[in-house]
Amino acid sequence: MSTASTLARVEPSPYRSQPVSFTRRGGRLTERQQAAWDALAETYVLDVPRHGPNTSVDPSYVLDQEAVFGRRAPLVVEIGSGRGEAIVHAAQQHPELDFLGLEVYVPGVAQTLVTMRHEGVTNVRLAIVNAAEVLTTMLPEGSVHELRIWFPDPWHKKRHQKRRLVTPEFAALAARVLEPGGVWRLATDWQDYADQMLEVLAGSPDFEFTGDWSERFEGRPQTRFEGKGLAVDRDIRDLRAVRRTP
Repeated sequence: MSTASTLARVEPSPYRSQPVSFTRRGGRLTERQQAAWDALAETYVLDVPRHGPNTSVDPSYVLDQEAVFGRRAPLVVEIGSGRGEAIVHAAQQHPELDFLGLEVYVPGVAQTLVTMRHEGVTNVRLAIVNAAEVLTTMLPEGSVHELRIWFPDPWHKKRHQKRRLVTPEFAALAARVLEPGGVWRLATDWQDYADQMLEVLAGSPDFEFTGDWSERFEGRPQTRFEGKGLAVDRDIRDLRAVRRTP
């Protein structure tokens, strides 16, 4: 059984004591995805030490960016990189930057590898992890040049909104890893979540924020999630905040 198949089928255990912002989904890989995984995963998918659930991060593990990428470069982190449309596009446009994609959907990671190979992109690394744990311990303080979260799960039902990713507690984690002057970018097509994001950024002492929506980030290609929102006439909301100097 391949590593991808193993990751897709193993059930998390033991259970976390706190709700997470994602639903872990497995799924079979296509032949093309499996071929890309077999050829590229050893190089481009991080072998993260686990501690409990299979998307966890051993709290003693700290990413050595230079060792992983083979160079020193500003680091851009994308949370929920999905099938890789945005992160591969960005990496292709900016070969001078390193990109780290955090994603729990194994076929999405495999599809990202397919696209990377097709486009000849090598400055991306991927990790199948709970992003909050990455920002808590795996990334060194002040090590991230830019943090991006495009169309996170809105958890639109009232009883599920406690699982939303962007909260004051998460803002503190974002501030921990961003360098002074580092940028946090967000986008969503759910207005009530956009309002929540705005309140979180406006209420954080760690970020400079205008208190209003930003222009659409031109470095973000239209992904299928954005396309779905536009198809039902939802407004796309972009937000941008800058890490204050401590």
